[in-house]
Amino acid sequence: MAPTGAGKTLAGFLPSLVALSGAPRGKGARRGPHTLYVSPLKALAVDIARNLDAPIAGMGLGVRVETRTGDTPAHKRTRQIARPPDILLTTPEQLALLIAHREAADFFSELRCVILDELHALVTSKRGDLLSLALARLHRLSPGLTAIGLSATVREPDELRKYLVPQTPPPVPAPMADLVVVRGGAKADLRLLDTGRTLPLAGHTAQHAMPAIYDLIRAHRTVLVFVNTRLQAEYTFQELWRLNDDVLPIALHHGSLDASQRRRVEAAMAEGRLRAIVCTATLDLGIDWGDVDLVVNVGAPKGASRIMQRIGRANHRMDEPSKAYLVPGNRFEILECQAALDAVEEAAQDTPDARLGAPDVLAQHVLGMACADAFDPVALYDEIVSAAPYATLAWEEFEAVVDYVATGGYALRAYERFAKILRGADGLWRVRDARVAQAYRMNVGTIVESAKVKVRLARSIRGKPGTVLPKTGRVLGEVEEDFCETLTPGDTFLFAGEVLRFEGLSEDEALVTRAGPGTDPAIPSYAGSKFPLSTYLAARVRAIIADPFAWDRLPRQVADYLLLQRSRSVLPGERDLLVETFPRAGRHYLTAFPFEGRLAHQTLGMLLARRLERARLRPLGFAANDYGIAIWMNRDLSERIAAEPGFLGELFAQDMLGDDLEAWLDESAMMKRTFRQCAVIAGLIERRHPGLKKTGRQVTISTDLIYDVLRKHQPDHLLLRAARQDAATGLLDVRRLGMMLERIQGRITHRALDRVSPLSVSVMLEIGRERVYGEGADEILAEAEAQLLEEALS
Repeated sequence: MAPTGAGKTLAGFLPSLVALSGAPRGKGARRGPHTLYVSPLKALAVDIARNLDAPIAGMGLGVRVETRTGDTPAHKRTRQIARPPDILLTTPEQLALLIAHREAADFFSELRCVILDELHALVTSKRGDLLSLALARLHRLSPGLTAIGLSATVREPDELRKYLVPQTPPPVPAPMADLVVVRGGAKADLRLLDTGRTLPLAGHTAQHAMPAIYDLIRAHRTVLVFVNTRLQAEYTFQELWRLNDDVLPIALHHGSLDASQRRRVEAAMAEGRLRAIVCTATLDLGIDWGDVDLVVNVGAPKGASRIMQRIGRANHRMDEPSKAYLVPGNRFEILECQAALDAVEEAAQDTPDARLGAPDVLAQHVLGMACADAFDPVALYDEIVSAAPYATLAWEEFEAVVDYVATGGYALRAYERFAKILRGADGLWRVRDARVAQAYRMNVGTIVESAKVKVRLARSIRGKPGTVLPKTGRVLGEVEEDFCETLTPGDTFLFAGEVLRFEGLSEDEALVTRAGPGTDPAIPSYAGSKFPLSTYLAARVRAIIADPFAWDRLPRQVADYLLLQRSRSVLPGERDLLVETFPRAGRHYLTAFPFEGRLAHQTLGMLLARRLERARLRPLGFAANDYGIAIWMNRDLSERIAAEPGFLGELFAQDMLGDDLEAWLDESAMMKRTFRQCAVIAGLIERRHPGLKKTGRQVTISTDLIYDVLRKHQPDHLLLRAARQDAATGLLDVRRLGMMLERIQGRITHRALDRVSPLSVSVMLEIGRERVYGEGADEILAEAEAQLLEEALS
């Protein structure tokens, strides 16, 4: 553990450079790499390789460093197996492919060191599960291997220490890696950007702040402008470019852009040729560009550790303070930003807890090990339980995973295509055939995004408007298939920093041309791209609201808003739940403010709606944001609450996470989507086949049919259990919701009002919110906000 800019990455490589400096040179000296570096980001691996080249060349070490990511050409990856570099920098997905290679045992036999950078960002996801299994295999292939984990933002270091070393079965105490902590470093210079404008109560574009952000870019050498979503990245870049009268070199970087474009941007930044990059999380971990002297974070950071990582990109040196501005998009985001400022001041961390290994990831790994070589199940089980996320895996659970890979499970064993491995007379399991092995390599990984369509800048046929030549221009990147299906020829949208005109589809490509001026473009949205508000920051926001003495640190507009709420209704205590009921426009509303994040609130809204339906109150719908929920109905709920004093307690009782949740999950379309992701990871459904690729619609139809079959004939199937585990921990935030319900027992405050309150305006603005972005969205929200506030204050 060390602060950002402390040099921990280069320190991690130092023992390797010392060892390699005395290693024999010449043809055939090594069969595999000496050191393996694993990064959560492709851009970080490329950046580290660039930063290593300088000291290696300066000392004349003759050490060869190469990267291997999804952007690496196939011919180079093939050459790396035959003639490996001394130091290989890669990602968890490429490592999974390497250990599944037929020559993996020879390739890794001389591996001496594994460096896992930004370890906190890996261990809390399925990518971390996959990496832990690969690390267990590396420890077996190269006994005595040293694993080094690096991170600047760690909340529970002991969990990461377990992750790095092979675990032993109970009752032997869990082994742990040594812990090295570097303290000190210059305190960050983090501020809230005050534009002097009154901020809205909803919306995230921060359109009001774009001129101020542009002025900051003009006043600094190099600026990283972070946003939380790819949609925001496209919008922010376009707004800054519109203001760019000085023609400053400003670039765009996010994960859906073509790899060649991302690499050009990274190279230009490293060479100091850019004044600013608008970027997403693709650049928020470990990137070391010395000329960056300012970070701007547009929108609330959603987590203390995340903002510490981002601001660490500025003045990336231990003795120089990182300088950054937080730019809230609305008044509630000011509260989040203030909570983040306090957390940074205290160096508080809120990285998520370590997780139990997912069964669908284990199924993928088992198939990969069969692709590498025949395996003995007992030996493989012993190897798997040495990985920290799977240390408690029972033998029976492992057998169920192997049976799934071999047959697809009881309900699917009659279909040969689900049988991926076979057991020989020697008791060893082998991959069924070469096609299965090839399909595994094409589908490896745990990141399951929505189906994508390539965006190709096509060439128009002269004299024939609307007619273009397919396969003629360069690929700009990818947009989601669902978004593309909403377009008709002639529609325009923002992508890759340009306004593009949609000309039509050709196979799996969207053909576009550059649009002329005066168009009103849409912006592609991407599923699953929003960060949840961390539990830690949510608690700090509640504490600020509950403490009037803390309001002196807030901008006047926020303090005045809280005072208005206190005069019209009440503000919730730090551990309380405020519930308000009021009529509006012929309907009756219930609003509640747990401040537990959008995921937990969406789940709460769904479960409350079911309970209200059973109580014959006929709920019509609900809306949620990071701070609260709103439910509307035709009947006045305040009458029921007044008549039955215990009604609200029963409505928010903890038992809603029992049968109510189970019943809702059984009916929910969300479970089908979650099952679809697990099925792709576990190899039940292959998105890519040799010679062809399934569309998103084909994958959906396949998995939906299988889901219905398994629910009927094998409800305890491995993938159904995996989907439920994912839904509970990720999409529904059940654990966090349970903690909230426990916290508020006996602490629910109800106010029956005759009109909407100032606090309720924020969540009411989520109702029927149109999918319009940019100035159009701001205008719509502003009109709705003005009307609601006028009602609240009249």
